[in-house]
Amino acid sequence: MPYSLKDKRVLIVGGSSDIAAALATDLLQEGARVTLAGRNIEKTTVAAKSIGDTVRPIALDLSDEESIKAAADQVRADGGLDHLVSVATERSNGPVASLERRALLAAFDAKVVGPILLAKHFAQLIAENGSLLFFSGLAAWRPSPGLVAMAATNGSVSTLASALAVELAPTRVNAISPGVIDTSNWDTAVPDKQEWFRHIATSAPVGRVGDPSDVSAAARALLINPYITGETLHVDGGARWS
Repeated sequence: MPYSLKDKRVLIVGGSSDIAAALATDLLQEGARVTLAGRNIEKTTVAAKSIGDTVRPIALDLSDEESIKAAADQVRADGGLDHLVSVATERSNGPVASLERRALLAAFDAKVVGPILLAKHFAQLIAENGSLLFFSGLAAWRPSPGLVAMAATNGSVSTLASALAVELAPTRVNAISPGVIDTSNWDTAVPDKQEWFRHIATSAPVGRVGDPSDVSAAARALLINPYITGETLHVDGGARWS
C-alpha cells in the first residue's frame, strides 16, 4: 500500500544535530509537518528557524520524565503524531578505567532510558501506520577500545526496537545504525577530521564516509514502509564487514 509523508506529523528529538536538520529539511520537501524537540529550547528554536518557518520547536529533556510528559501533553493538544524520531545522543567515550558514572548514566538516558520513556508517553499518540524510530550505531557491531559505553548503548537501542515493536504493535518501532557520518560532531572528536575521514574511506567498501543525506534517506524509507518493524537498518557503507 503506497504511503506518503505529505501532511504527516513528525517529531524529531535531538533536533539541533546535523542529521536532524537533514531529515527535517527532506521531510518538509515531502510535505510533512515537522516539530523539533531538544533539551535547550533556545538552541532548538534557532535550529528550527534555520530549516523553515513552519518547523516548530518544543522543549524535551530525555533525562527528565516530567519534561517528556509535558512535551507529550503538548503534542496531544495539537492532535497527536504520525512518527517520532529520536536522534539524540550523549558521548561517554574513553577507557573503562576513566569512565565516570554520571557520564555513563547520561549516555544511557539519551539512547536507552529516554527512548523507553518516549515510548511510554508518546506511543498512544501515534496514528495508524505511524512509527517510532531510534538511532543505534556502528560501535555496537564493531566495538573498539575506548567505546565501551557507545557500544553498550547502541546495542541496547536495537534490542529495544525489537522489544517495543512486539509490545506496541501495531505501532511500528525500528532503529537505524549509522556508520561514520560527516557531521560537525567530528570537528572536535578527532585531531584531524579530514585525515580521519580519508582513513575511514580507504577501509569502507563504498569508499567514502557517510553524509547526513544518506541517513535521512534511510530514515524516510523506514517511516513510509508500513511492513517493516522491529528492525535495525545499517547505514554504514558496509563498515561492519571491513
